Amino acid sequence: MPHRLQEHSTDESGFTLVELLVVILIIGILAAIAIPSFLGQKNKAYDASAKELARTAETTAEAISTDNNGTYEKVTATELHKYEISIPISESAGGSKNAWISATAPPEKDGYSVTATAAVTGDKFTITRNSSGEISRTCKSSSTGCSGSTSSSW
Repeated sequence: MPHRLQEHSTDESGFTLVELLVVILIIGILAAIAIPSFLGQKNKAYDASAKELARTAETTAEAISTDNNGTYEKVTATELHKYEISIPISESAGGSKNAWISATAPPEKDGYSVTATAAVTGDKFTITRNSSGEISRTCKSSSTGCSGSTSSSW
């Protein structure tokens, strides 16, 4: 029996310092690759929220037009908010982390323009309907949040 106890006490199994350093190095390399891609996800979420709000405003503008014999003259930020209470029309109404409708073009009979601003990033997403019924979507950014450039369509 004493021989068995002596075997266990001299058996030094485990990881060497070199093995532990290699594992730490691999974890560091994986973190260096993954962290930059995760940092951009938060800004993409803010931009996605603004795009969704602009799309909601577009649908609401069409509802306003339907109620006003097909004209878009009453499409203003205030009117959008009256029709759809979930559309914030100022930064304070949207909260510090939510998008808001920052602009509407001067009312026209046959068209409109609504702009949603993303919280934190400040990117502006605009949906415009011209008099011939064509819809266009544009983005303006102070950084490169608009598909890698400072101005583009979305």
